[in-house]
Amino acid sequence: MNRSWTTAGALAVAVVMQVMLAPHLAIGNIMPNFPLLVVVTLAFVEGPSAGAVAGFVAGLLLDLLSTGPVGAWALVLTATGYTAGMLQENLFAEGWLAPVTVAIVAGFVADFSYLVVVAILGVGPAFWESLGQAVLPRAVYNAVLVMLAYPWLARFLRSDRSMKSFRRVA
Repeated sequence: MNRSWTTAGALAVAVVMQVMLAPHLAIGNIMPNFPLLVVVTLAFVEGPSAGAVAGFVAGLLLDLLSTGPVGAWALVLTATGYTAGMLQENLFAEGWLAPVTVAIVAGFVADFSYLVVVAILGVGPAFWESLGQAVLPRAVYNAVLVMLAYPWLARFLRSDRSMKSFRRVA
């Protein structure tokens, strides 16, 4: 029960930060994706099921608060959370480098997948132009944020709170 409240709180804070803080942190037209960072971190800490559920909830909230098609972010973040959780189960690396690398790749793949979904639905911007002007810079922005936020976020989202240092966060 306590575990679900922590996860729900982290997702709620991430969505509120996305709506209220991300526009002020934009560099050009590029905003960070806070719910994506929480979903990938949770998936890496708790596994594929928790990542998929958190991805669906965060994606649906993003869809309902944005002007895009409802369900696009939910689909993308569900698949991203599940995949990141599966990678966590199959990686044997110690430390923070593997989770951060997975989060960086997951951020790029999620933004690219969202671009593909909205292009298929016919409601998105020009594909190639958006790939170079939005997806790639946003992946770099999220990569910097995940390197800064992952150790603390992983520690907050862990179910076992007995960790004494950041040497082994995932």
